[in-house]
Amino acid sequence: MALHSVSSSTRQLAIGDKTTTLLFDHDGTLIDSETVHFDLWKDILLEYDVELSADFYCEVMAGIPVKQNAVDLVEHFNIDIAPSQLAQQKHKSISDYLDKQAFPLMPFAKETIIQRASDGYTIGIVTGGSKKSVEKTLSQYELSDYISCVVAVEDVEHSKPAPDCYALAMDKLGKMPSECVAIEDTQTGMTAALAANLACVVIPTDLSKHHDLSGATARYTSLKDWVDCEFAP
Repeated sequence: MALHSVSSSTRQLAIGDKTTTLLFDHDGTLIDSETVHFDLWKDILLEYDVELSADFYCEVMAGIPVKQNAVDLVEHFNIDIAPSQLAQQKHKSISDYLDKQAFPLMPFAKETIIQRASDGYTIGIVTGGSKKSVEKTLSQYELSDYISCVVAVEDVEHSKPAPDCYALAMDKLGKMPSECVAIEDTQTGMTAALAANLACVVIPTDLSKHHDLSGATARYTSLKDWVDCEFAP
């Protein structure tokens, strides 16, 4: 599938006549969480005399589940701790954050979900993050009524970039790949969606804009840009 940037005069659209279901990634797509994740990792790693750079985070960690982040960090920085223990520290820091508040929404995220649900689309959230994070988003921003399915990292043995999370979401919803479109912000998420035979819209953030997103069906600069292009009357 060819990638078309926002500036293309001829663009391949991801939404087709058969599309009934929109499967949204969470971190970086619906919520503006990567900066918070970066700051939490920085604080944790300072305990081990490791100064985490924004470049390393962007190139190696953004969009990757915590379990793999911990493995990569221990190996790269030769940290004297088991990756599972480091991952536990990160999960606790996220949980403590979410006990106080949800992550902030990405611009136009709430409007996108409400409008597309009102149009009759089935909406799911498929994330490599925690279920607690999604539940906090849905409750704080009053979006629960619009979401038909949530698949989080706890629900699958192999998270993104494996396709298992998307396969499970489609199974729960009783949908075929031809009926679904995934909306992602990272190469890891896009890889999972494509491996599940889904069309995939990518909306990269500043932290993922350097990723190789050339396999995506279409690329946009923001949720509003996507909505204005693909759902315009």
